Amino acid sequence: TSGEWKTVKLGHIFKERTERAKGNETLLAVTISNGVQRRDEIDLKDNSSDDKSNYKCVYIGDIAYNTMRMWQGANGISPCDGIVSPAYTVLMPKQEINNGYFAALFKSVTLINEFRKNSQGMTSDTWNLKYPQIETIKVQIPSVSEQDKVSELFSDLDERIATQAQLVESLKKYKRGVVRTLLSPKHCKLKNVEWTTAKIGDIGTFIKGAPLSKADISSDGTPFILYGELYTTYNEVISKVVRKTQASVDKQYYSQIGDVIIPTSGETPEEISTASCVMLPDIILAGDLNIYRCTQVDGRIMSYILNHVVNDRIARVAQGKSIVHVQATEISKIEITYPDLISQKKLIETFDAITARIDQSMRELELLQVHRKALLQQLFI
Repeated sequence: TSGEWKTVKLGHIFKERTERAKGNETLLAVTISNGVQRRDEIDLKDNSSDDKSNYKCVYIGDIAYNTMRMWQGANGISPCDGIVSPAYTVLMPKQEINNGYFAALFKSVTLINEFRKNSQGMTSDTWNLKYPQIETIKVQIPSVSEQDKVSELFSDLDERIATQAQLVESLKKYKRGVVRTLLSPKHCKLKNVEWTTAKIGDIGTFIKGAPLSKADISSDGTPFILYGELYTTYNEVISKVVRKTQASVDKQYYSQIGDVIIPTSGETPEEISTASCVMLPDIILAGDLNIYRCTQVDGRIMSYILNHVVNDRIARVAQGKSIVHVQATEISKIEITYPDLISQKKLIETFDAITARIDQSMRELELLQVHRKALLQQLFI
């Protein structure tokens, strides 16, 4: 940007809004990813029965932030009038500014570092950045007209990112629908498909994964997979492994191409009803994994069946409360219906094509997010 810049304290730009709730105002929350939102639009705990007399009023255009999570970027502009938890701080402008500019500024590396330094407490669990700590922080700001330009830039970019994220979610939903349709004898439109029904345990065998954990991760060594990564890192088919270990295990724990791995434990029945097919040899399969090997069904097809066709049945046989477990003996009893090997290959080609489109869209989304982060660093030095 061009024009004159000036150095001011945030306390000269904002004052704290301390007005308290009056009645049935709209309840708002501040999230790290999406800023200020209506609480009924996001998946948060139900606060409907709480005493809201101490909640803080917030008006459209105000900036609200989470005092415990400001250093993570938990702030944003309120889209409407409402109230927020007493754990939040509400800022209202004392002079003419572009709030969009400051919402972006508050997420920049420069300001995040200042928030860290000014927060009370020594750990991330006790950081507490209230208005007295905010008002002393100095920032360099351009004219309001330049603020408008920066705000418009980020607004356009955020809209593009949101559109791309929606495309990714739509493609994932489309893929789930295609998988369920094509793996259903009733709905599959492929011609000349021969379907077979059998119990999972009758057409393959299970073994438990190697007794390794996160403590065995190293910077080099043999590639290996931990059960928790099926929830966070891998999808239905694994063609690249991110972890390595120096540990030595028996040969039975090394993957064969087409092995299907299923976690033996998780936090919820829905979480545990997942699976991945390992399309790489000699990967150590470890940490609370059931390893399934079958010659009659391609591992990729089995993975799709477990994830999208019989996942609800796996969830039903899971046991436990705080930690949910599923036994290979229970999965073995589940009946599946699968197509002949020639049809399986055709289906895999279709699923791979959709997956490639999703991966491409996700890479585009990641590039947009990296671009936004770089702009935050460059514009607010």
